[in-house]
Amino acid sequence: MNQYRTDLAIECQEILDESAGIQMEKIEYNGGIRVTRIKIISQEAAKKMGKPVGSYITLEADGVLEEEDGIKEKTAKAVAGELGQLLRVDYTLKVLVAGLGNSLVTPDRLGPETAAKVRVTRHLFVIFDADGDEEMSNVSCIIPGVTGSTGMETAEVIKKAAEIVKPDVVIVIDSLAARDIDRVSTTIQLTDTGIQPGSGMGNHRAGINEENIGVPVLAIGVPTVIDIKTILRDALEENLDSAEAVEKYLSDYDRQMIVTSTDIDILVKDFSDIIADGINKTLHPGIYS
Repeated sequence: MNQYRTDLAIECQEILDESAGIQMEKIEYNGGIRVTRIKIISQEAAKKMGKPVGSYITLEADGVLEEEDGIKEKTAKAVAGELGQLLRVDYTLKVLVAGLGNSLVTPDRLGPETAAKVRVTRHLFVIFDADGDEEMSNVSCIIPGVTGSTGMETAEVIKKAAEIVKPDVVIVIDSLAARDIDRVSTTIQLTDTGIQPGSGMGNHRAGINEENIGVPVLAIGVPTVIDIKTILRDALEENLDSAEAVEKYLSDYDRQMIVTSTDIDILVKDFSDIIADGINKTLHPGIYS
């Protein structure tokens, strides 16, 4: 699709600067949370974007790193609002939440850290033999680890868990890659197309989507890393007249490096708080209203 590596639909759209087969809407929540809704509606556009047909929602919130007053709560409410657009919450809703990533690697632990903060309730429904509840959804949670530690494909683990709990929908959380380092401290992406686990760390595995899991899959991600070649390309293009010279340098530079922010531990903690709060508000409206 393009020479820049990114998992964000909004960056793919910006790079392509094309609108055919793509619908886009921009809104703003109270508190200055900016939302861009992109819908890919044609296979041609999907091919150009390098992403499946579906909805991609990008939330941008300034001030999280600076700990502006109330910014995390405002962003969590925006996440809940947008998640509610993708997810129909009703009396009998069953949800499986999966936190993807390696908890031992800071930029990759967003999923496990977020999942640990989501309120699980399935055991209560089992104990009381309840079909549903007005105030909370039937929520299970799994942190499947990574293939290098478990020897199992993450998609396989989640599929087996789904066969046990029989959810109506799976929500996965994972780290992503961006081409703009500023997005590491501002951006959350939601999509109804599932996810390619390990994409943020350059280690693509089997896709976690409706086709592989058997139920709809919603994905929530935050860019935590950026490819060093993206940074080099931007720097070189500002200082070299020839695009060919830039690409020749990069082709000769054969080292694979992924970089992140020096304060990524704080960012992962803050965004895991925000996303978990947004999920809890959506799935348990009677508790987290």
